[in-house]
Amino acid sequence: MRTTIRTTIGLLAGAILSATAGAQTISLKGSDTLGAKLVPQWAESFKSKHSGVKFEIAAEGSSTAFPALANGTAHIGMSSRKAKPDEITAARAKGIKLNEVEACHDMIVVITNKANPIKALTKDQVAKIFTGQVKDWSEVGGTPGPISIYTRNTSSGTYKDWQTLAMGGRNYPSSSQKMAGNEQIAQEVAKNKNGVGYVGLAYSKTAGVTDIAIDGVQPVAANATKYAYSRSCYLYVPENADALTKEFVEFATSKEGQGIATRVGFVPVK
Repeated sequence: MRTTIRTTIGLLAGAILSATAGAQTISLKGSDTLGAKLVPQWAESFKSKHSGVKFEIAAEGSSTAFPALANGTAHIGMSSRKAKPDEITAARAKGIKLNEVEACHDMIVVITNKANPIKALTKDQVAKIFTGQVKDWSEVGGTPGPISIYTRNTSSGTYKDWQTLAMGGRNYPSSSQKMAGNEQIAQEVAKNKNGVGYVGLAYSKTAGVTDIAIDGVQPVAANATKYAYSRSCYLYVPENADALTKEFVEFATSKEGQGIATRVGFVPVK
């Protein structure tokens, strides 16, 4: 009897170790724009086809992706901007060559509070608002009130993209309030009748906010090529990534993966 019990326990232990060894975790770090909504949906669909695969997703800003890739603490980097030359160089210095994969298209959408009567702005007005040159809504045809600006934090790719796309490279005013992610910006604007911010397209329909037309172009997927603040989002993968990691990236850019991107609120690349 004891021999039988010991044999059974040994077999069970072996089965557990085998299952643990067979399990794999794919770690993704970087962009909040991708990591808060889209990548979790990709992950859930991928897991349904790959038993035992787990995901760790840290959406703390595009700038966090590249040190993690260089240090080997992420399998995939998520970024709403292209990698900088020094980020590519830093990874290569540690023997890691990064491949860039265009994951989807996005639009950075200006949002205001629902109570704000303004539904459209020009690019010039947007630039003046976000650089602090225009400080009151009455200066752009709105109800008098001091403008409250909500932005992403400095580790965000969107923070830097917005400076380039909308602000001519100029600085944000010191009065602007930095938020951790798209959802936080949308929530703050929804609570503040004088608030204004920018979010990815997938976050622009949050309750309590209005998405603003720019130079007469509405921020909808059909206008992705015409909208002033359109951009691409990327996945960065080491050239020597394991087969499962590469398979996940291929899934994300497949017809099925791009269909998920469309449902979440992004614009497909194919």
